[in-house]
Amino acid sequence: MMRPGRRRWGGVALALLLLILFLRMCVRIVPDDAPTDRIAAPERLEDGEAGSLLIPVADMPPSGLSDTFTQSRAGGARPHNAIDIMAERGRAVVAAADGRVEKLFSSVDGGLTIYQRSSDGRRIYYYAHLDAYARGLAEGQLVRRGQKIATVGSSGNADPTAPHLHFAVHDVRPDEPWYGGRAINPYPLLVGPFR
Repeated sequence: MMRPGRRRWGGVALALLLLILFLRMCVRIVPDDAPTDRIAAPERLEDGEAGSLLIPVADMPPSGLSDTFTQSRAGGARPHNAIDIMAERGRAVVAAADGRVEKLFSSVDGGLTIYQRSSDGRRIYYYAHLDAYARGLAEGQLVRRGQKIATVGSSGNADPTAPHLHFAVHDVRPDEPWYGGRAINPYPLLVGPFR
């Protein structure tokens, strides 16, 4: 007869295994000609940037976030370069900062996505695996920090039983395309300095 303590550890082990399998499936999708080898060191934030972005899932506390930026994807072939924010399907996705909708895009892997350029043109915010865009959202539209732009989903190659927002940040030059730039870790921008 199995003791209750062993059964509990078996459930924990199964949950961890499922989480690892889920995290390996999450990706950032860009066009074939997009640069993929330029990644900024996550510690290179300017003074005052830590915690400067709004968490892009409505009513999500900082404690609900995990730093998945450096986790590998595609069997270790590439880094994640984003964080996944787990939330129920349909919860509001809000703009992390003021800016302009640069591109509404759909792909097999990323599903419904939004690329938003910051007001100063130095950052691209990438929102993926969306369930739907906010009514009336359009390319070129100005959005304000906290404005609803979409809803959480599991479109693309995301696990349908684990809806989430895949959120990435890229440093760009104002003349770089929406899929350019260098990935930086969004986690400290959302919750503060590295611990």
